[in-house]
Amino acid sequence: MFDPEHSLSVTQDADRLYAKAREDGIETVWERHTAQQPQCGFCDMGLSCRICVMGPCRVDPFGEGPQRGVCGADADIIVARNLCRMIAAGAASHSDHGRDLVEVLAGVADGTAKGYKIRDEAKLKKLAAEYGITTDGEDVLVLAGELAEAMMEDYGMRRRAINLVARAPQKRRELWDRVGLTPRGIDRETSEMMHRTHMGVDNDWQSLLLQGMRNALSDGWGGSMIATEVSDILFGVPTPRVTSVNAGVLKKDQVNIVVHGHNPVVSEMVSQACTAPELLALAKEKGAQGINLVGLCCTGNELLMRRGIAMAGNHLMTELILSTGAVDMMIVDYQCIMPSVGQAATCYHTKMISTSDKARFPHMEHHEFHPDNAEAKAMQVVRTAVENFVNRGRVFIPVEPREAMGGFSVEAILGALGGTPAPLVEAVKAGKIRGAVGIVGCNNPKIKHDYGHVTLTRRLVENDILVVDTGCVSVANAKAGYKMPEAAEMAGPGLKEICRALGIPPVLHLGSCVDNVRILVLLSALADALGVDISDLPVAGSAPEWYSEKAVTIAVYFVASGVTTHLGPMPPITGSMNVVNLLTSGLNDVVGATFAVEPDPEKAAVFLRQHIEDKRRALGLDARRV
Repeated sequence: MFDPEHSLSVTQDADRLYAKAREDGIETVWERHTAQQPQCGFCDMGLSCRICVMGPCRVDPFGEGPQRGVCGADADIIVARNLCRMIAAGAASHSDHGRDLVEVLAGVADGTAKGYKIRDEAKLKKLAAEYGITTDGEDVLVLAGELAEAMMEDYGMRRRAINLVARAPQKRRELWDRVGLTPRGIDRETSEMMHRTHMGVDNDWQSLLLQGMRNALSDGWGGSMIATEVSDILFGVPTPRVTSVNAGVLKKDQVNIVVHGHNPVVSEMVSQACTAPELLALAKEKGAQGINLVGLCCTGNELLMRRGIAMAGNHLMTELILSTGAVDMMIVDYQCIMPSVGQAATCYHTKMISTSDKARFPHMEHHEFHPDNAEAKAMQVVRTAVENFVNRGRVFIPVEPREAMGGFSVEAILGALGGTPAPLVEAVKAGKIRGAVGIVGCNNPKIKHDYGHVTLTRRLVENDILVVDTGCVSVANAKAGYKMPEAAEMAGPGLKEICRALGIPPVLHLGSCVDNVRILVLLSALADALGVDISDLPVAGSAPEWYSEKAVTIAVYFVASGVTTHLGPMPPITGSMNVVNLLTSGLNDVVGATFAVEPDPEKAAVFLRQHIEDKRRALGLDARRV
C-alpha cells in the first residue's frame, strides 16, 4: 500500500520499485547515502581544501583549531575557491556538450556526419544572421559550415564578447560591461577560473566570485545556448506534443530500450534505429510486439520535446527502473549517470552500453558513437537489445503511465501567443498571471524524491504564477499531473483562465537542463517588450532538489542575468559568512538579483510569491499581500 507519509518518494512507481530493489538485493543511492553518514562537516561548509599537496587543509569554523591553510588561505578564500571550481566544472560540462553538437553541425556541412541532417533551415538562417553571416542565396550546407566555424570562435578568445550575449536586453549588457562580467570566450573563462583558483594566484574572495559569475555567463549565454540552438537546427525546433511518463511506459510485450544522459547526438540515432523495418521484424521473430524506446534524465527530455518519446523517470529513478526487469538495454552517454548502474544491471538481463569517448563506466560494454559512425552504431546496439529480449526473467511494472505534454520551445510559446509576447505581457499587467518561476534542477537523496519539485509547483500555480520547468523537475511535475491542459483546474482563477484560452497546462516543459537558456531568451523578449531589464520582471528561479556542479553554474548565470534564484539544499559556503552575505544579499547591488536558500518548499513558495509581488509593485502593477 502506498503511504506518502512514510516513503522515500512522493511517487508510487519509485516506492514500489524501491521495495522491489530491496527484495532483489540491489544497493541503491539511498543505501549509499545512509552509509556515508555523518558526512564531513568541513566539506559541507566549504572549509576543506586539497588543491595542492601542501595540504589537504581545513579551517575550524569555531575558531578553536587552524584558521588558515598551510599556504595561508583563510575561510573566505577557501570557500570562494571551492565554489568557483564548482562553477568552472559545471560550465565546462554544458559548454562541452555544446561543442559536441557544433562538431556534428560541421560534419553535416562537410558530409562526414552520416545520418544527420539540417531539420530546421529557418533556424539555421536566423542564427547565422545573428553571427553576421550573409544568408541570401547561400547553400544550406555551406551556411551550416560557416556557422559551425563562427560558433567555434566563441569557444576561444579572439572576441571582446561571445556572440549570443547580444540577445540580452541592452540594460543588462551595459551592466555586465560596467562591472566586468561580459564573457569573452567560453573556454577562456573556464580556463581563467581554474588559473585563478590555483594556489598563489587570485586570493581576493570577491574578485574570485566575480570571475565565477563571468564564467557562468559564458555557459548560459554561450555554451549551453549554442547547444540548444544547434540541437534545434539538427533535430528540429520542439513543438507541443502529448506523451507518457513514469515507470509504466515500459512494456512487457516489447523490447524496452532506455536512453540515459544528456547528448541528443546519440539518442536521436537510437530513435531512428528503433523504427528500422529490419529490426522491427527481428523483434517479432524474437517474440516481441515491437521496440519501445523511453528516456531517463535529459537525453529523454530531448527526445520528448521533439519526438514525443515517453519518459520513464528522472535522476534518482535510474537504478529503480532497472529493477523492473523489463529493460533489455540501457544506452548512456554522459552526465548524471551514476557509476553504480552497471553493477545494478548485473542482477538482471539488461545490457548496458556506454557511447561517449569522454565517459566510461564499470560493468558496461563500450561502443563509441561519433558523427561518422553513429548511424551504424545505433543499428548495431539496437539489434543487440532486440536479441536480448529472450533472456528476460521476472518483469514488474508497478503503475500505469500518465499523459503529459511537452515541447514548449520559445518559438512554440510565442507562436501560441500570435508571434509576440504582448498577450503574455498584458496578462501579467492585468494580474491574471502574477509572474513566472522557472523550476529546474536535479534530484538529491537528501530530500524526499520529487517532494520539493511538486510541492513548490503546486503552491505557485494555485496562486496564479506560471511555472516553466526543465530537466528532472519536468518529469516530477508530469508524474504529478501538472502537464496536461486539464491541470488548469489546479491553478488560480487568473492563470486558469489563460491556460483554458490557450489550451496549455499551467506548467510548461521547456526541455533538458541545457535548455534552461530558453528561459533566458524568453525573459529577454519580455524585458524588451516592457522596456525594462530582466531584473525588473516579476520572475524568479528555483532549484529545490539540486545536487550537481552544473546546477551551481545554472543558478549563478541566472542570478548574474538578473533572476533571483531559490535553492533547496545549501551550497557548501557556510564556512564564510562574507561569501554567504554577498550571495544572499550583496549581489542585489551588483546585478539586481540574489540567492535565497530554503529547504522547505512550502516556505520557499511564500518567499517566491512575495518576491514576485514586490517586483509587480516596483513596476507600478497591482500587488497582493502574501
